[in-house]
Amino acid sequence: QVQLVESGGGLVQPGGSLRLSCVASGSTSNIGSMSWFRQRPGLEREWVAVVRDNNARYADSVLGRFTITRDNAQNTLHLQMRSLKPDDTAVYYCRVTYTTSGREFHSWGQGTQVTVSS
Repeated sequence: QVQLVESGGGLVQPGGSLRLSCVASGSTSNIGSMSWFRQRPGLEREWVAVVRDNNARYADSVLGRFTITRDNAQNTLHLQMRSLKPDDTAVYYCRVTYTTSGREFHSWGQGTQVTVSS
């Protein structure tokens, strides 16, 4: 299994920046892709970005403002968020996909709150 702990959330003004981190522990050698999701107030959880084998993809809503990076040596995933908008207010979750005994599993972190407000 893989355990995840996120950090870095907080309150930021519109136009500001935040960097989220997610540290993985456990069976980290089996990790494939690493992703960020978010759940905005009153909405379903949505995908934000994914990185696998140094290839990153982003949701249209964050493209050009957010950067996902993965530090394999530290088993850490980051999300650098810039030009934040009030609409980015959400609980942000990291998720990893890993393989054990030929089966694919997902692990989720506990979430970190990001609030964009003046």
